[in-house]
Amino acid sequence: MVTDQFGNSLKQLNQVQISRKVLVDITDLVEDRRMVLAERIVVEPSLRPLIQHLHHKTRYINFIRRNKSVITMALALVNSSASATTPQQKDQLPNPFELQDSQIRYNVYLTHVNDDKEYDGDVLFNLVSNILNSTSAQVSATVVSATSFKPDFPTLKRLSCQMISTRGTPECAHQTTLKILQQLSGFSWDAKAVIALAAFSLEYGEFWRLDRVQIADQFGNSLKQLNQVQISRKVLADMTDLVTVLGEVLNYINLWAKWSSMDYDTEEVHSLLAAMQEIPLVVYWTIASIVASVGNLVGISEHKLSNFKDRLRKIVIKLKSHMESSKWEIGRIQDFKIRIDIRYPKIKDVVDLLDILIIPASDGGTSIPKIFEDGAQIKNGIEVFKQKYVMLFISGLDSIGDEILLLSSIYRRLQEHAEEEIKGFKKGDFRILWIPMVDDWNNDETKREKFYNLKKSMKWHVLEYFEKLPGYDIIVEKLKYDGRPIVTVINPQGQIMNENALQIIFEWEIEAFPFRQIDVDDLYKKWKWFWNLLEKTDDNAKLLGRDNTSCVFIYGGNDSWVQNMKNAIGKIEKHVINNVDVNIERYQLGEHNPDHVPSFWIGLDGKKKNKECKGRVDCEIQEVVRTLLCLKQDPSGWVVLSRGRNLKLLGHAEPMYQTVVEFEKWKNTVLEKETFDVAFKEHYDVVKERYASRPYDHTSSVLATITCPNTTCGRVMEVTSINYRCCHGSANSCNI
Repeated sequence: MVTDQFGNSLKQLNQVQISRKVLVDITDLVEDRRMVLAERIVVEPSLRPLIQHLHHKTRYINFIRRNKSVITMALALVNSSASATTPQQKDQLPNPFELQDSQIRYNVYLTHVNDDKEYDGDVLFNLVSNILNSTSAQVSATVVSATSFKPDFPTLKRLSCQMISTRGTPECAHQTTLKILQQLSGFSWDAKAVIALAAFSLEYGEFWRLDRVQIADQFGNSLKQLNQVQISRKVLADMTDLVTVLGEVLNYINLWAKWSSMDYDTEEVHSLLAAMQEIPLVVYWTIASIVASVGNLVGISEHKLSNFKDRLRKIVIKLKSHMESSKWEIGRIQDFKIRIDIRYPKIKDVVDLLDILIIPASDGGTSIPKIFEDGAQIKNGIEVFKQKYVMLFISGLDSIGDEILLLSSIYRRLQEHAEEEIKGFKKGDFRILWIPMVDDWNNDETKREKFYNLKKSMKWHVLEYFEKLPGYDIIVEKLKYDGRPIVTVINPQGQIMNENALQIIFEWEIEAFPFRQIDVDDLYKKWKWFWNLLEKTDDNAKLLGRDNTSCVFIYGGNDSWVQNMKNAIGKIEKHVINNVDVNIERYQLGEHNPDHVPSFWIGLDGKKKNKECKGRVDCEIQEVVRTLLCLKQDPSGWVVLSRGRNLKLLGHAEPMYQTVVEFEKWKNTVLEKETFDVAFKEHYDVVKERYASRPYDHTSSVLATITCPNTTCGRVMEVTSINYRCCHGSANSCNI
């Protein structure tokens, strides 16, 4: 029947009525032989049903199938006499069970020349699968309709006969296996296994086909008896167990061949390359197991098939592990293509972007990433970033202490002034999220411990996910992560505002807010004129502030105050501040050349504009110019504190000097405030308030005498009152 997938698969594998047909002359010959046989068989009544059946089925009978067992046995006798192994030769043959895997792999590789011979892999795979699955009580089957295939039936039959003619020892099975591999040297590794299994299926499948013959089928029962099916020939449990393993091997080898043909990069699917190391062994033990099984099936050997099964199973377990890893790696590649080719170009918002970068596919079988803030898990995960600006801090686990201190300062300043709005951006709308980039969490037990320690030091949001990020390669490709820490700023629409704002944050800190490149360009413009003026005045100033983390004191004033300030700064330079790396630089205007002092102030005066400023940056520059000119009026001196080339503080001589002198009082806050300049400014504000509230008793002698403007009088006028007015409220104020 057409619906008999097992029977039809076996029929096609045997090429019955396709390339192999019983012609009329053969039928006539059979008829003649039947008559002779009928005349001679008188003594044995049990054979009469066979003769009667031959009479009814003479025409269109499958001669080859009917006489297959007889022909096979004849060929076996011929082959065994031609290729019989003498006892002396047998002693020289190795026992495969005593060989190391490396030895077998070497011998197998010697038989593999190339793999350019064609074969119908899909057809043979489906035919063999149907036969093996059906005989092992597995119901799944694939409908196959093949009129021809490569290699053809005679080739498969020759291999089958070689197996049948092999003597019943492991050494002989090893010899036949290598011979078969030599004959299949031009085929690919998967083809070797499938072709050998197809040759095995001719014998194994025929046994089970005859076993299923119905009682009413006299022809089938006669053939069944002639083949001694379930009489002297039985398939024992050890063979069915081995066939089950062979079916599993067939599927893994076919899958390996399919994936290998897709030309995946072995750097991305390295498990596929690891599987290749096991394939020659799997192919060898598959063929060796088949040779032993056919010998047992025909009845000419009594191999202990459990030994073959155990050896094959051991290698299959390794192959299975590699294939499961390959499946995961290939799944990652396919998932990556979907993320980067389909989803990334159509990002909806920042939450969608984060989903692409850190959330695994629902069928990935991996854990769900967790988001923490100040040690507490966020229940709604990445949804907490909806409608927010997100600063993605992306880094490894090592050497990120400076970055953590810096971002802690930024986080605190964002929180303290959450409602402050600059350039249309509100500080409270910004979030920081640390994404640790670890390629493999399992190759070092200390990695998780490092992560937890770092996590404790962060108040902002932290991603906890102990597997390779699904968007790892996207972060590398799109966000340009190369192993060094970066801070990528994302707007609520999921668009990148700045690929890496870390450098400008190091240099300008919170002043770089909202951390776009254009904001930094404004800052450079704001201070560039100052450094140009200072360098034009004194070439030595060109070396100042080149390290963006250094703190530079620039000062000037009367000799006494300047000397005190120099000594006070010198004491700070010698301190180790709570293990915080602080580089202190100082520059005294006119120290080496007094002419530099007037040159600087004349240049500064030239920057002053009487007309209205143009643009925000120009207005800020004019404000700084007015402040410096006001500080010039301080009889003691003035100080500018810069972090790198970013001017952080401009102040009067005494409050600035006093802040330096009182360093012991506030040095412990440097670590708390994350940077020296921030801690300095906080204490300076306290000291400045003390000076602002201090009462002043000012006495003065009036040096000038004024005569009465009345020409008739001409006498010196009497001083009755003197008025002093502070300039703090005027346009010339030094409100600092």
